Amino acid sequence: MTGVPSIPNPDSPAILVLEDGRAFRGRSVGAPGERTCELVFHTGMTGYQEILTDPSYRGQGVVMTYPQIGNYGTTEEDAESDRCWAEMMVMRECSPVASNWRSQKTLPEYFRAHKIPAMDGIDTRELTLALREQGALRAVLSTERDDVSALAAVAAAHPPTQGRNLVSEVTCAEAFAWTDPLPDRASAPGSSPEIPLVCLDFGVKRNILRSLTTFGFRVQVLPAHSTAGEVMAENPAAVFLSNGPGDPAGLPEIHASVRELANSGVPVFGICLGHQGLAHVFGAQTTKMKFG
Repeated sequence: MTGVPSIPNPDSPAILVLEDGRAFRGRSVGAPGERTCELVFHTGMTGYQEILTDPSYRGQGVVMTYPQIGNYGTTEEDAESDRCWAEMMVMRECSPVASNWRSQKTLPEYFRAHKIPAMDGIDTRELTLALREQGALRAVLSTERDDVSALAAVAAAHPPTQGRNLVSEVTCAEAFAWTDPLPDRASAPGSSPEIPLVCLDFGVKRNILRSLTTFGFRVQVLPAHSTAGEVMAENPAAVFLSNGPGDPAGLPEIHASVRELANSGVPVFGICLGHQGLAHVFGAQTTKMKFG
């Protein structure tokens, strides 16, 4: 079988099995157990903690293509939300050492504290090529069993992200005001007075809220399912549709609210999922990318 190097630490084995039956054996460096998800790859050299805590990765596991991950550890200040949303992380080598004065936990400690399965010791080049050629694949990571056929069946039975409303799983439970700017930047030049803005939370990252605050907006965050009336009750000068996970075509109720807002005369703008949802409102269609 291809892609099955020797296990770096036989005392903590893990196996990753794709829906097409390909298996990759390595070492568990995170929480024990079994987790199934859609698997994608990320080419960044840094930012692994931001990836783990980005709500846009709900339902997805991430293969890091850079060969060593975790060398600067983790700190809660770098989190993009109050929990980890990525389902798992797969690496060539996960550093057990954190070389950074800001670090509060090593990456393996962070995985275990947040109950995230993770593994290293595999050929991530081969795995990335598979994802690039075939597109995002469903996969299962397990530290509990090594039955490739059974695990492949589990992966293949996992529901795809197309049509799924994952926004309802990541949005805030109730409205809140955001006031923190980007670090060391109280405000952008000429940004006063503050512009009242409502952010519909489809899975917004903290740095987006910090950026909006820094550049002159007074930000009120509302749950994704808020009605147009509830949004307009905040008297916003603009409405921002945030990033988020899943399929923008699977959010018809949100589309209805955004359509009403778009016809209200208040400027409406978005990023990522929010922008795609706005495209649906104006009659466009979206298609899932092969990878990205």
